[in-house]
Amino acid sequence: MIRVGIVGIGFMGWIHYLAYQKTKGVKLAAICTRDDKKLAGDWTDIKGNFGPPGKQVDLKGIGAYAEYNQLLADPEIDLVDLCLPPHLHASAAIAAFKAGKHVFVEKPMALTAADCDKMVKAAQQAGKQIFVGHVLPLLPEYAVARKLIDSGKYGKLLGGHFQRVISDPLWLKDFFDPNKAGGPAVDLHVHDAHFIRLLFGMPTTVTSQGRMRGEVAEYFNTQFTFSDPDLAVTATSGIVRQQGRSFTHGFEIHLEKATLYFNLAVLADKPLQITPLTLLDSKGAVEHPALPAGDPMLTAFEAEIKEVATCLKNNKPSAILGGELARDAIVLALKQQESVKKRKPVKV
Repeated sequence: MIRVGIVGIGFMGWIHYLAYQKTKGVKLAAICTRDDKKLAGDWTDIKGNFGPPGKQVDLKGIGAYAEYNQLLADPEIDLVDLCLPPHLHASAAIAAFKAGKHVFVEKPMALTAADCDKMVKAAQQAGKQIFVGHVLPLLPEYAVARKLIDSGKYGKLLGGHFQRVISDPLWLKDFFDPNKAGGPAVDLHVHDAHFIRLLFGMPTTVTSQGRMRGEVAEYFNTQFTFSDPDLAVTATSGIVRQQGRSFTHGFEIHLEKATLYFNLAVLADKPLQITPLTLLDSKGAVEHPALPAGDPMLTAFEAEIKEVATCLKNNKPSAILGGELARDAIVLALKQQESVKKRKPVKV
């Protein structure tokens, strides 16, 4: 049984809590928060853009710590689940490794590639694993797309386009602070940077054009260049200031014998499936691959926790949630931001 301590009880801590309730072989053993109400189990003020609202939680038999060092000193904790603000990820993860714990940290892994490298090195020195919560590859449409690609049935990858655009997140006061949340490239586009890196490998150059807001890129389009000159990969991400479309994401992925595409938006707080996952094959057929039942977001987070548990049980690193892959996603995000700022291609 893997015993977990969640550090930071906000929206993501709540979603992780729900996932732990449905994952075999994992037990929530402790929480850590400086909020007295939450230490007492009152999580009713937690709200997010998906999943159920927070509620009163029964913490009987679960350690409740106000200080992080107290949780790290608990010998019963095997895995520390960090749901803290991004600028705290590196120091908190390194402290956990020094205390002999495995670490599962929410994305973005950290705000700089240097901090990501320190986290990976600390894990290696401690003989522990680091997992980064890049849930996107486990969302139903993305997971099915990966499965179809990996099957080889439709030939090799030729490229694709990836989109992730939101309205201005006015409720996040530090979103555009490069030293706190990191801005749209690091906090938002990093999802697609990670997925692109997972599918195609590491680009050699990025060429991004867009607009800045202060020190961070607000909105941008990117052309990725790879060592394979036949790959054509692009992405669009960032913030628009019209609040009616709070979220949209999707992809169009090209293979030798098929095209996969998908697009979803949230308009006026209501999800709109613009294009369900669709497969166009080389014979002219149009298919809609079957997706798992249930809430797609909650199902993905459950799959994420299951992936962590399986890797720890088998003592094997994750091919999806590994630290080096997440580090590469941060590198790509920051290189794109650099390209926007300098208005020229940037080597990766």
